[in-house]
Formats: sequence, structure tokens, C-alpha cells
Amino acid sequence: MKWRRRPIHELCSEIVDCVNKTAPTVAGPTPWRMIRTTNVRNGRVNLERVKYVERPVYDNWVRRGVPVEGDIILTREAPLGEVAKLRDASGVFLGQRLVMYRPDLREVDGDFLLAAMQGPAVQAQMRALGSGSTVEHLRVGDCQELMVDCPPLPYQRLAGAFLTSFEDLIEINERRIELLEALVRATALNWVRPDRSETPTVLTAQAQPPQTVWRMGRVADLGEHYVDGVDPSEFDSDDRYIGLEHLPRRSMTLKGWGFTESVKSRKLRFQPGDTLFAKVRPNLHKVAWAPFTGLASSDAMVFRPREGKSAPAFLAAILASDAVVAEAAATANGTQMPRANPEVLLNFPVRIPGDGVLDGIEAVIRSWLDWCAALAVQNAELKEAQGLLLPRLVTGQLDISEIDLGILTPTGLE
Repeated sequence: MKWRRRPIHELCSEIVDCVNKTAPTVAGPTPWRMIRTTNVRNGRVNLERVKYVERPVYDNWVRRGVPVEGDIILTREAPLGEVAKLRDASGVFLGQRLVMYRPDLREVDGDFLLAAMQGPAVQAQMRALGSGSTVEHLRVGDCQELMVDCPPLPYQRLAGAFLTSFEDLIEINERRIELLEALVRATALNWVRPDRSETPTVLTAQAQPPQTVWRMGRVADLGEHYVDGVDPSEFDSDDRYIGLEHLPRRSMTLKGWGFTESVKSRKLRFQPGDTLFAKVRPNLHKVAWAPFTGLASSDAMVFRPREGKSAPAFLAAILASDAVVAEAAATANGTQMPRANPEVLLNFPVRIPGDGVLDGIEAVIRSWLDWCAALAVQNAELKEAQGLLLPRLVTGQLDISEIDLGILTPTGLE
């Protein structure tokens, strides 16, 4: 199979630089969204935390080109070299230090071009061109001259579809996690609204829910703030470590972690079923369910069911609820780095289900959280496999001509 090295401008119908000044933003949300370098990570454009503008600003900032689905976005600086495909282009425009590539589908497969730009050859070119200044920075002119190794177009399409199948599976799993977590939040909502007099809705695994029995209480009736400090001398090299950077925002599912080999200070031990609650800046809503044993940052709080109680998943759902997190943020101490007070969380008023009812609720929430954890593990494995395969595919080291892509569909993985 013959490969050709071609400049990227021959492979694209448009290459558009951003407007190199900051767009005036509004609190929003509005239909018009500015993406920044922080939104471009690991092959994806994350539109959850964007800046919003009014329509005249949007019109002015897209005068060089309106983004469309399938465009490839490159960060020229801070950081240099992140590449992602735009899957939702509605009302989107480029913030500073971004360049947009529109693949010419007569010349290149868009998914293959994305993979090639993430691959070692193109990334090495970016690093070489970007070195020589204090902050790595790729000039707009250089963005148009990057060289891409291209196999024949039919093989590009096959390789692009192969890599995209991993991304599609990851996205399906993430949507499943979002749905399951929404069910957890909806269930918890019934029990953290003591201002309402009506009986909470009870969701159990039984066909006919039992008669609801509940009383008013506090979070402290369910769990306690658990502190088990561990010195670095006691760490095992394979201990998993959860820093604040690993706690996702408004998601209870841990999707990444580090290891203690690079950790040098005292940390907190946690075990499966504990709840990890970020103490610093609680308004960021970083509360997660722990599916394994590990060590957590001392800037996190560990909550565990009180002795004699057996509802860790229900406790986690209550602590992760919007009402509890809002209370933690409102009562946090400090201005620069406000810190939540664990006593405030423990004293938060909640409805306490009767034992029979609590057992049913706990079983359902626990099944949802365990499912989320399993999906997160599967996604980590998919990302690892994709990361191993991508450089070999875009350099011709791996031939997938005979691969049946059907094995990578959701049905194929069942």
C-alpha cells in the first residue's frame, strides 16, 4: 500500500484562524457559545463549560468562517497540540489560540485526519515548530504546512471508522452513566426536601413498593465524617490515589485516578462504598462514590455509613444532591479557597426512610452506582486500546484491511 506525505492545506477545504482578541461574554446561557483551549481535550470538544455571548458578537466572531459538524479544532497554545472533532457546531465559535480545519472529503477522511493530527509524526512537527519560545506556540502559517502521511482514501475511511468506533462506544457508555446518575439524583431529591409535607416517592426493586415509613433526621443519622490519615511511609506503590483533579464535577462516577508513587504528603484512606467530597471550593460540586480502596487528597472529606447502618449508596446520593452541595458552598469558610465544614453536612436535615424502605432504596441506588463504575472501567479500557492502536494505524505499522468493524458495535461487545 502506497502512502504519500502531503501538506495539510491540500487536505482541507478551509483552515480558519480564530479572532485574536477576547470576545465579550455574558452570564448566559445563550444559543451562542465560545469554545476555548480548555474545551479541547483528548479528541473531544467539551461543550459543558463554555462561555456565552450575544448574537452580534457571535456574528462578528464567525466572519472568517462558521464552524460545522466534523470540523477539526487545534489548540495552538496553552496547551499546544490538543486536537478534537466538533460533533455539535450549533452556535459555536472559536475563542483565542484555536485553529479550525475543514477536511476536504475528496482528499482525506475526516476521522483519519483527526487521528493523524493526534499521532506521533504530526505532534512531533508541532512540538518542533512550537519550541523556541517561553510558551510553546504554533504560528498560524505553520498550522497550514503540517505534513500528513496519507494511505489511499478507501483505507483512510476504514481506519477512521475503526478508531471512531471506540469513540462511539465511549460516548454511549458516558450517556448511560449520565442517565443512571440522573436516576440517583431524582431518587435523592425526595429525601432532602424537608420543607415538603407530602410522602416521598419510594423506588424499590419490588413490583409493589411497601408502605412508606420515614422520619425527620440528619445526615449524621446515616453516616459520619471518617478520618484515617496515612503517612507516605505507609503507602503501597500500587495504591490508587484520588486527588481533587480526579473528582468530576456534578458526577458521582470516578473516571480516572493516579497512583501514590508520586505522592509525598499525608493522605486519607478510603474503602469501597465511601463517599469522597471535595472540601475545597465545594461550589464545584465534586462528590463521588468510591468503588475501590485507595487514598484521597487531604483536601477531600471521606464519609462512611455509621456503625450499624448499611446504606452507603443512599448516603452517597444524599451527599451528592444539589441541596447538600449548595449548603456546603453557602457555609464554606474562606474567600480565596473556601472550605466546606463537615459538621454542616452532617447536620443537614433529611428524611430517614424506615428500615424496610431503606433496604429497597439502597439496593436500587447501589445497583446504579455499581453499573456506573463498571461502565467507567470499560471506557478506561477502550481509551487505552484506542491510544495503543492510533499511532500504529496512522503510521502504517498496523494493517486492518481484514478487520470486521461489526465486532466493535455495542451488540458485538455484549
